[in-house]
Amino acid sequence: MALDNATREKLLAVSTATICTALFKRGLRNQMIQGVMPLGASSRMVGEAFTLRYMPAREDRNPVSVFQNPEHPQRKAVEDCPPGAVMVIDSRKDPRAASAGSILVSRMMVRGCAGIVTDGGFRDSPEIAEMAMPAYHARPSAPTNLTVHEAIGINEPIGCGDAPVFPGDVIVGDGEGVVVIPAEIAAEIADEATEMTVFEDFVAERVLAGETIIGLYPATRDDTVAAFAAWREQNGR
Repeated sequence: MALDNATREKLLAVSTATICTALFKRGLRNQMIQGVMPLGASSRMVGEAFTLRYMPAREDRNPVSVFQNPEHPQRKAVEDCPPGAVMVIDSRKDPRAASAGSILVSRMMVRGCAGIVTDGGFRDSPEIAEMAMPAYHARPSAPTNLTVHEAIGINEPIGCGDAPVFPGDVIVGDGEGVVVIPAEIAAEIADEATEMTVFEDFVAERVLAGETIIGLYPATRDDTVAAFAAWREQNGR
């Protein structure tokens, strides 16, 4: 199911923490990509997953001359990742060599891609951090990917930071990290996370005013439920 604009806008306005709770209610515990952090200030990210998979590099297969091949999987993936999509890279949680660098990320940005995530590292990370392109990685990594990785699979199921990622899954990133939403439940997760965010904004306001969380969070008192309904009406939410 394609990601529609309404769902995209809702997911841009909620946190990965709230999404994780909504997923947990459905028994999905391992959808957060572990070990990745945003580069720079452009950390809000929503898009469908387009994947690239690396395997351990074998030296005789990965001289620098392989980049002359226009069908090289890394180069081809950069050109094939659709506008609005997020490239998710399985680098085997190994940041000893770069998953990509600033030129490839720049190309994706110009093409209109929504972001890029790797459980490895990026080279040229200071330059990537300045781009208007959300990017997440484990740590900076200067060596070329060929020293450790071979790009081998495009747009197939992968693992990234221990999270399962299927092509077309919805990827959401914020300042805390990146979460993967199965495509078939993205719209309902967006709706539920939006409702949860409204309630949590109400709760935060009451807590800052000095109210106890007992009976408020979760709302186990009738007067809390009534107060929330009145707050929603007053605030148009």
